[in-house]
Amino acid sequence: MYIIKNAFRCISRSKGRNILIGIIALVIAVSACIGLSIRQAAESAKTSALEGMSVTATISYDRGSMMQQMGGGGRGQGGGGGFSFDRNQFADMMGKSSSLTLDEYKKYAEAESVQDFYYTLTAYFNGSDDFQPVSDETEEETEEDSSESLESGRPSGFPGGMMMGGGMFSSGDFTVVGYSSDSSMLDFINGTAYILEGGTMFEEGTTEYVCVISEELALYNGLDIDDAIVITNPSLESETYTLTISGIYSSSETNDFSMSMFGKSQDPANKIYVSANALQLILDASEDASTTITDEDTGRESQSKITGTLSATYSFADTDDYYKFEDEARALGLGEAYTISSSDISSFENSLAPLKTLSTMAGWFLIVILVIGGIILVVLNIFNVRERKYEVGVLTAMGMKKWKVALQFMCEILVVTMIAVMIGAVVGAVSSVPVTNALLAGQVESQNSQQSQVDQSFGRPGNMGGGFPFGDMGGGMPSNMPSDKPEDIGGGKNPFENMFGGAADYITEVDSAMNLTVVFQMLGVGLLLTLVASAASVTFIMRYDPLKILANRD
Repeated sequence: MYIIKNAFRCISRSKGRNILIGIIALVIAVSACIGLSIRQAAESAKTSALEGMSVTATISYDRGSMMQQMGGGGRGQGGGGGFSFDRNQFADMMGKSSSLTLDEYKKYAEAESVQDFYYTLTAYFNGSDDFQPVSDETEEETEEDSSESLESGRPSGFPGGMMMGGGMFSSGDFTVVGYSSDSSMLDFINGTAYILEGGTMFEEGTTEYVCVISEELALYNGLDIDDAIVITNPSLESETYTLTISGIYSSSETNDFSMSMFGKSQDPANKIYVSANALQLILDASEDASTTITDEDTGRESQSKITGTLSATYSFADTDDYYKFEDEARALGLGEAYTISSSDISSFENSLAPLKTLSTMAGWFLIVILVIGGIILVVLNIFNVRERKYEVGVLTAMGMKKWKVALQFMCEILVVTMIAVMIGAVVGAVSSVPVTNALLAGQVESQNSQQSQVDQSFGRPGNMGGGFPFGDMGGGMPSNMPSDKPEDIGGGKNPFENMFGGAADYITEVDSAMNLTVVFQMLGVGLLLTLVASAASVTFIMRYDPLKILANRD
C-alpha cells in the first residue's frame, strides 16, 4: 500500500514531467486506437459480408492442365526452337473439355456441402416469317446477310462454324435458355426482371413447349399471351419447333447488347426462356432429325443437329461449405483437370481490396507508432530515474527492497499511461469512423484511378458496365409494374459496352470501428507501453548502489 501511495505522491510532485509523458502516451493511444479500429473494421466488414452472402460455384476445365498433358505446353522438345504440336490430340481434348455431362454435374451435387444445385441449357435458333428477332438492321442488310450465308454454306453471323461433339454450334437470331428450376432464374429472383400482368412463368421442370418472351420482342412481333411462335434450326430451316407464350417479361437489361461467343451481337430482348427439360426434348428431337451438311468451301462435314451448352451452378450455405466442396467433389470422382471457382468469392475479395489495403497500412502505421513512442518513453524514463537517483538511494538505504522501488516507478508509469490510454480510447472511438471512411474513400479513389488508367491503356471507355443501364434499378421492382417502352427497340447501344467488366463494387464506408475487442487491445497497448518504458528504469535501479549514491551526493 505504501508503494502505491508514494507513487501517487510522486506523480503529483512531478506534474510537468508526468504531463509530458501523458501527452506522448495520449498521442500513441489515439494513433493506436485508430489503427486498431481500422483493422477491426476490416475484419468486421468481412465477417458481416460473409454471414449474409450466398456462395455459388461452378466447375470448369483447366486448359493449363490440358496443355501439360500434351507435353509441356506444346514447345518443341529435343532441340530446336519450334513447336511440337499434335492438332488431332488438341482437337480431341478440346472436345472433351467443353463441359461435363449433366449426370456428372448431378453426381457432384450429392456432396454434403451442397445446399442447392441448378443448371441452365442454352441453344440458338432462328425465327420464322411470322416471328422475327428485335433488330436495328434494315431489311436490305438482313437480306444481304442471308444471301452471304447461303453462299458460304453457314448461318448468318457465324464466322466459320464451330465443331463440338460431332455437331455444329450455330449462331441463331434467338437465344433460348432453359432453366432447371426457379432457383436458377436469378434475374427474376433479384428483381431485375418480372412477368407482366396476365402472364405466368412456366412450371418448374415442365416438359411442355411453353415459354416466356421479352416485352420488346412481343411488341415487335405483335404477340400476346397464349400466342404460338415458331423457331427453326439455323442449320436446317425445315426443322421447326412451336412454343406457346405463357408470359411476357420485362427486364432492366433488355436494351443492353452483348457479344455472343460466335462474334455476333446478341440483343437480350431476343432471349426466350423455357424449361430446361423442354429444351432438352427439343435438342433430342433435333439429334434424331439430324442430317449431314457439307460446307461447299471447305468440304467439311457436320451434323445439322442443334447443340446446347450446359452451365451448372452449386449453391452453398456459407464459405466453409464452399471450401469443403472441392475435397468432396474429388472424392466423388472429379478429375484434377477440372477446377472449382466462385465468382461470388472473387467479387467479395475485390470489394474488400481498398479496405484490406487500408488495414495493412494501418498495421504498419501501428507498429511504427509503438516503436517510436516506446523509444521516446524509454528515454524520458531514463532521465527520470537519473534525476531521482538520490531518492532511490534513500529508499534503499532505509531498507526498501530494490524490486519494491522499481515497482513504485512502474506504478507511476502505469497510472500515467493508463489515464492517457483511456482518454486516447475515447478520442479514438469518436474519430475512428470518420477517419476510417475518409482514408477508405482515398483508397477507393486510388483503386478506381488505377482501373481507369488500365481501361485507357486498352482503349476502353471508363466506368463501363458499372451497374444497370438505366441507373439504379436493382432494388426489386414490384410485380406487374408497367414499364416504359424504349423509343428505339433494340438499338442505340454500343455492343462492346458490357464485354469487359465494370468498376468493382467496393466497400466504400464502415458503420462502426470501435468495439470491445479494440478496448481490450488498447489495454494491452497500455500495458505494453508500461513494460517497455519501465524496463530501462528497472534496469538502472537494480544496478544502483545506495551507499555510493549517498556518498557521492554534492
